[in-house]
Amino acid sequence: MLKIKRHTRLKRFIKDVLVHTPFIKMIVLLVVLWLCFSGVLYFSERSVPGATINSYGSALYWGVAAFSTAGIADTPKSSIAHLFGGIWIVVGSTLFFGTIVATVTTYFMRPLQRPGKRIIDTIEYNLEQLNELDVDELELLKETVDMLILHVEKLKKQQTNK
Repeated sequence: MLKIKRHTRLKRFIKDVLVHTPFIKMIVLLVVLWLCFSGVLYFSERSVPGATINSYGSALYWGVAAFSTAGIADTPKSSIAHLFGGIWIVVGSTLFFGTIVATVTTYFMRPLQRPGKRIIDTIEYNLEQLNELDVDELELLKETVDMLILHVEKLKKQQTNK
């Protein structure tokens, strides 16, 4: 039972991240730019004597090593590769780490933006205060809850009819 609950929670977490954060868009942009900058790097280095980036695969590796700030990327030889490599390091690093920060921030800020969560919190707080209500206030509360239930049922019908 606990394993199923954990699996469901993980699925919900992954769905929330994919649907409600910029993760997918940012990763797609990062991959497209990585492929483009690697192509430019390869074409500018392929005919330079002594260049270590002599295949598209090497350029792809260099692109990952450069934007991940691992410090293991070889220095390009041509000036055009230096220029585009430098731009890639800045843009790729910003996108890579920005994606992580944006996804985490958006995920954890999302519950604060949902009005349903605030409504439920307010109801829970008010339920804790029931012991302090007098009979007239309890009667008013009962009428209000009955109207709320009718309204919820009406909304459910409207949503199922769509």
